Amino acid sequence: MSVQERKERERAVRERLIVATARELAEQQGWDAVTTRRLAERIEYSQPVLYSHFSGKREIIGAVALEGAAEMAVALRAATSAADDPRDRVTALARTYLGYAERNPAVYDAMFSLDGGLAFAHEDTPEPLKDAFAALLECLAEVAGDGGHPGLFTETFWASLHGLATLTRAGRLPPGDAERRLELLVDRLAVL
Repeated sequence: MSVQERKERERAVRERLIVATARELAEQQGWDAVTTRRLAERIEYSQPVLYSHFSGKREIIGAVALEGAAEMAVALRAATSAADDPRDRVTALARTYLGYAERNPAVYDAMFSLDGGLAFAHEDTPEPLKDAFAALLECLAEVAGDGGHPGLFTETFWASLHGLATLTRAGRLPPGDAERRLELLVDRLAVL
């Protein structure tokens, strides 16, 4: 291994450490607790080293969002591939999405609520975000209905899931009806 390859490998390891540490700190204490100073202290590197990887917190949030999108895509595909029929696939997709949002609130915020400097629904949208949407579309296209536009249907279903995730987490919806809400969403929106 050349010196250059070793330096690149070490740089990649440091970058993963920064992202993992930011994510951990955000999940424990919220995104307000994530500062470059605290990250530098936790990873035991100087702030200039941290800035050599990321220009600031916004870019770190973006990196966490991309990691979360990749994880969500894998989880959605795994859940839907294990289901036998369209209704079960859509239900599995919805449960997995909502479960991910509940278990990873800071990552979910990075993906959909905070400014991570990422473009959505554009040509320059990063691949992990495109892939997460594709994981939704792969399942939902089959239940979009005849003559329906699968992309628009997927956006609408996704918006409904996001609303449920956000309102549930904020305590705006009674927790005892979560399963009934999910069933209602699947039964009313998906053409089965």
